[in-house]
Amino acid sequence: MDDLKIVNVVGARPNFMKIAPIFEEMKRTSGFDPYIVHTGQHYDPVMSDLFFNNLGLPEPDHYLGVGSGSHGEQTGKVMIGFDPTVRDLDPDLVLVVGDVNSTIACGLVAVKLGVGLVHVEAGLRSFDRAMPEEVNRVLTDQISDYLFTTERSALDNLVREGIDPGRVHFVGNVMIDSLLHHRAKAAEQTVLADLGLERRGFALAKLHRPANVDDPAVFADLIEVLGEISRRLPVLFPMHPRSRARLAEFGLEPRAAAFPDLRFCEPLGYLDFLQCMDNAALVLTDSGGIQEETTVLGVPCITARDNTERPITTTRGTNVVAGRDPVRLLAEASKILDGAVPAGELPELWDGHAAERIVRVLVEHERRRREPAGGRGTLA
Repeated sequence: MDDLKIVNVVGARPNFMKIAPIFEEMKRTSGFDPYIVHTGQHYDPVMSDLFFNNLGLPEPDHYLGVGSGSHGEQTGKVMIGFDPTVRDLDPDLVLVVGDVNSTIACGLVAVKLGVGLVHVEAGLRSFDRAMPEEVNRVLTDQISDYLFTTERSALDNLVREGIDPGRVHFVGNVMIDSLLHHRAKAAEQTVLADLGLERRGFALAKLHRPANVDDPAVFADLIEVLGEISRRLPVLFPMHPRSRARLAEFGLEPRAAAFPDLRFCEPLGYLDFLQCMDNAALVLTDSGGIQEETTVLGVPCITARDNTERPITTTRGTNVVAGRDPVRLLAEASKILDGAVPAGELPELWDGHAAERIVRVLVEHERRRREPAGGRGTLA
């Protein structure tokens, strides 16, 4: 069998942690010819270049540089840029991860050009179609040839939506592959000392979703919540560019400044953020990936959303989905700070070997598909 040419797509910060172990495993495995295409959806140097360096990813083979824009504009730009790239590389498969605009945009281009599509982190559902990520997830799963899942409940979601179970493979969580691989290195970073923070002596905030930071009233309430928590221990809030812009636009900076231990900083690189997360007393977030990472790290997590597409983090992990009501959020934070720390356990197959399982499935299935034809071919 000729080498399997695979285009691995990254676009936003969470993609980098998911692609890194997959790309590394492909490079280690004979029979693979992997490429990386970076759409440029996250183009800030800290959110892109630094993460590539932290994770040991090589320079992308192609960089589309699409930048910011509305959801429709960004998706369209990615499709326009990715189409000639796929035609030029002529891959056997395109592999996309997660649920960002780059995921669905590159998936659509692949299938329209007759290239097999692989979706890593398939089947997760918040059941909230108002979330752009939910739309991206559902549509990408519908057009994918290989669907790799992180938790068993994902298969139920996919079957309910008419997906052939034969296309679905439960392999575990590649984001956890990265976390476990880099945890020791993250512990060597100096960010805690640089920021004057002590182990379990601070809370960590990560908020960026439009529902939280684009609504002045909601964002103001969240700043108040963080401020009240900071009366008990410092709160570190590395600010996503979206959050930073909204803080100024809504005139919330004076209110935030009234809490001296509510500390804002620039976005952190992967290793620095991992060290902070691993040592926090609690994390308050709206990020899906952080719900998973805190579960593995055993760090209490409060999710400022009404739902989660990662239910295993609440049933077996350390995550509490608390909504956006300030009273409920503060109550959950107080429980944790008073010692009622949720006892999580490691979810099934979150063991650092998900990328190996993904590559093994691709090798076995592609060999079976291509042997009768005697050479390269696209998926049926």
